[in-house]
Parts: sequence; structure tokens; C-alpha cells
Amino acid sequence: MAEALDFTDKKSVLIVDDTPENLTLMNGLLKDIYKTKIANNGERALKIAATHPLPDLVLLDIMMPGIDGYEVCRQLKADPLTAEIPVIFLTAKTQIEDEQMGFDVGCVDYITKPISPPIVLARVKTHLLMKDVRDFLRDQNTFLENEVERRTREVQVVQDVTIMAMASLAETRDNETGNHIRRTQRYVLALAGKLKTHGKFAAYLSDSTIEQLYKSAPLHDIGKVGIPDHILLKPGKLTPEEFEIMKTHTTLGRDAILAAEKLIDTPSSFLEIAREIAYGHQEKWDGSGYPQGLSGEQIPISARLMAVADVYDALISERPYKTPFTHEAAVELITKGANTHFDPDVVAAFVELAGEFKAIADQLKDAAVAA
Repeated sequence: MAEALDFTDKKSVLIVDDTPENLTLMNGLLKDIYKTKIANNGERALKIAATHPLPDLVLLDIMMPGIDGYEVCRQLKADPLTAEIPVIFLTAKTQIEDEQMGFDVGCVDYITKPISPPIVLARVKTHLLMKDVRDFLRDQNTFLENEVERRTREVQVVQDVTIMAMASLAETRDNETGNHIRRTQRYVLALAGKLKTHGKFAAYLSDSTIEQLYKSAPLHDIGKVGIPDHILLKPGKLTPEEFEIMKTHTTLGRDAILAAEKLIDTPSSFLEIAREIAYGHQEKWDGSGYPQGLSGEQIPISARLMAVADVYDALISERPYKTPFTHEAAVELITKGANTHFDPDVVAAFVELAGEFKAIADQLKDAAVAA
């Protein structure tokens, strides 16, 4: 954490003047109170100011040969290393426009010659104290920003773990495995990344939305926790009546996420996307899906991406009631489903990413399949 202010620390002051008498005068006034550094021209002043340990304050003459005081101040303020060092002009230039120029280039104060020692000492002390306060507040703000970032990361990790735990709960009641949710996550991420520059999807698929899609994808089948075991785990084909009950997993998932949304004060884009996916991933492009029978552009983009990811994984995965399709067969079936089951543009992206899908499937293969 930022250290407390130390007002007893002996500060350093850089005195810049081309006149030896003025340097002697100012050094004599300040050396018993501060560590003093001396420069007799602008070039030398810039070198000393940028050398560690940096001075805490600069007393700067304006009228000097070569680089004048205005230009020295400009360069000090333009360099991030020295920009925070306060500069006080100490000069014989007394016109209002001279003072205005001094403040315009970045000085914090303007003292005219001949000097009054008490005024110089008081203003140097004041501006050093103000610098201490600014430095302390800057360090404090940096600490607080880092602490907020750290705690935000912790909350995000807890959120991510909770999502995966909820998704895994649904998977444990099904014949699918934990790797199914990881694979579909990766498929959705790949599709979204491919389509983010597509004219139809670009406005929706921002980097932030893609991240939310990736994190919410595991909740697509969360509603299966509400489906009775004798239907959810049935090894054979479902009867029409049983299938109607199975179809309610989309509505059950939507309702569970909607209930979570009502518990927070502000809308959550993450929960909104999760709700869209849970409710809409069984819709079909031609309107023959469920639960609403949406068609075409009526289906949320998030659900359209999930539909392709979910079906591909279902096709290539082994289940007690079916053997897995080959990757090539799965690609062929999804390709044939363009314009009927799936958004044709999403299918086109899938075809281009077919090799990546297979790599994801191989990397996250179920243990039973790998054996």
C-alpha cells in the first residue's frame, strides 16, 4: 500500500540560472533546508532533471542563452519521467504576458526578481508539500485501482467456477459429459471469432459479447435438471409424449436464468445471453424448431451459434443409445442443414472451421471414447 506522507524527508531542489551570483544567492538560501542541485544553462538542467534521484522541484530562470526557461519547462512537462516535477519560474520578466506564458508552458508558480527570501521559502515549501500530497494520492489511487482489479478478478473466477458447476450439474443428470460443455464452449468461440467481421454479425459480435458467449455457452442445457430421469436417461427413442416433456428443458432453463436476473439490480448482458442460448438453441432456421417456432433472423444470434456447436458435438459423441458419427459425416449433415435447421452463414463459417472443430473434439475427447 502507499506509504504515509513523510514531511521530514529532505527534498531536493534544482536551481537553474545562468548568472553565478543568482545561483550563489539561491543556493545559500535553500541549502540548509533542502538538497540543492545547480545548473547554469537549460541543457544542463534537462540532464540533471532526468537523472535519478530526480529533483522534487525546479527553480527556473527564463532568460538564458541557448535553451531558455520556457523551452526547458516545455521539455520537462513533455517527458513522462519529469512531467510531475513542479517548476517555479524565478525571473526578472515582470510583464503580465510573461507570467501567462510561464503558466501556459506548465509552471506552478511565478516569482519575480529581485526576490524576497521569505516569499521564495514559503512558496517552495508550499509546492513541495502539494507535490507530496499529489504523489500520495496518485500512489493511493494506483493501489486502489490494483485492489479493485484484483477483487474483480476474484469475483470473475468465482462466477466462472459457479457457471461451470451449474452446467456440470445438468450434465451429470444426462448421458453427456463435462467435456461436452467445454467442447461446445470452444466451438461457439471459434464460430463467433470467424463471424465477427461478417456484415450480418459484426455489430453484435464485439469482443465483449464474444467473451460473454463463451462464458454463457455451458448453460445451454441447464434446464435438463428439471427433466425426469426416466425421460432424460432413457436409452431408446422417446415417445411423442416424452419428447414434449424433454422439449421443456429450454423453457425450464430460460426460467431459471430469468429468476437469477430478477435478483440483481442492473441488467446483466451475460445472463441475457445465457437466457437466449438456453431458450433458443433448439430453434430451427425454417421455423420447425422449439419452443417458440422462431425462424430466420428471429432466432437470436447467440442461439444460432449454439445450435451448430451443440448438434456437431451430439453427432460425433458416443451415447448409450447411439454410436458416434465420424467428423466427416457430421460436417456433411450440418452442411445439408443450412437454410433448414441452421443459419446458412453460420454453416458457411462452420465449414471453414471444420478442421478446428475436429482438433477441439480430439483434444477434449471423452474418456470413454478415447479408451
